[in-house]
Amino acid sequence: MNVLYVPAAGDPIGTEQDALDIVGEAFGIEARVAVVPVQRLMPEFFDLSTRLAGEFVQKLVNYRIQLVIEGDIQPYTQVSEPLRAFVAESNRGRHIWFVPNRLSLQDRIATIR
Repeated sequence: MNVLYVPAAGDPIGTEQDALDIVGEAFGIEARVAVVPVQRLMPEFFDLSTRLAGEFVQKLVNYRIQLVIEGDIQPYTQVSEPLRAFVAESNRGRHIWFVPNRLSLQDRIATIR
């Protein structure tokens, strides 16, 4: 299975247009999974009241691209109960996963092959 790994270096992302750009890149390599490092996401992405996360995720889901956010999101979840609930619920599903590192990601991906 092909996986798109968004580089850790680059401009912050988190808008619907950014999601569409990722969809285009994923389609270009026939990837079903897009991995975005947590440090690439706008801080506002983790504030659910901005709706950035929901709009971003929805675009990927619409195009059947699974989103994986890789890295430490604890600074965000420590201060937001809604975000903690969103992460927990997301990790039970198949559309969006939050993983701490590449090894955890590999373990999760192995379960969907």
